[in-house]
Amino acid sequence: MTLRFETRGSDSPWIDTVWTCTSDQVTEMTSVAGVCWGLVFWEREGDAYAAITGPETSAGTAPVPEGATFVGIEFAVGTSLRAVPVPVLVGGGIGLPDVTRRSFPLDGVRWERPSADDAEALVERLIRAGAVLRDPLVSEVRRGHPADVSARTLERRFRSTTGLTQGAVRQIERARTAAALLAAGTPIADVVFALDYFDAPHLAVALRRYIGRTAVQLREGDGGAIALDLGQRVTS
Repeated sequence: MTLRFETRGSDSPWIDTVWTCTSDQVTEMTSVAGVCWGLVFWEREGDAYAAITGPETSAGTAPVPEGATFVGIEFAVGTSLRAVPVPVLVGGGIGLPDVTRRSFPLDGVRWERPSADDAEALVERLIRAGAVLRDPLVSEVRRGHPADVSARTLERRFRSTTGLTQGAVRQIERARTAAALLAAGTPIADVVFALDYFDAPHLAVALRRYIGRTAVQLREGDGGAIALDLGQRVTS
């Protein structure tokens, strides 16, 4: 039983990643913590579905429609939907009604459902229509530019835009990077050093909280299906 992920980056500063996935006899997966909100589209047995997904602050388990194919767009931290504030989406999501194999509704308009190859075209249309917005302060800070506001103001803006604190975003992103390195065969000690964890137990706590896996499970591809592209097929 497998869950096959493929993920790519994007030249658009509004997009974090675009991903595709196929489920093969998988009915449940480990969901991992993530800092982005997104749009996900899937088909199963000829029927089409779509949902808005939110950031996740911890790992858990989630059902998977068996035999489904997915396309997902993860939006960059600092972006948001006009119709739904990102903080409302944290730890959950919203299913969209009246989805067809050709179109889906969002912000009072019907949009053409994208493939992985034309995700950027959809996002550009959403931006032009004002359906997707961006906080320039959060976006600039994410690029490493200094903020011309107090630390308190920045934290308030960051949380109101993303639903997360800056510290939570850093911890989640670090744990996801650690998981990818471990799955690629990087020794635990090297991951601890590279990502500035205090020690191996400190890394283990982060992996358990945010990824739902141990370092050994990640190295060996054990633990069942997981909602994370680790550059390999994860077999349950």
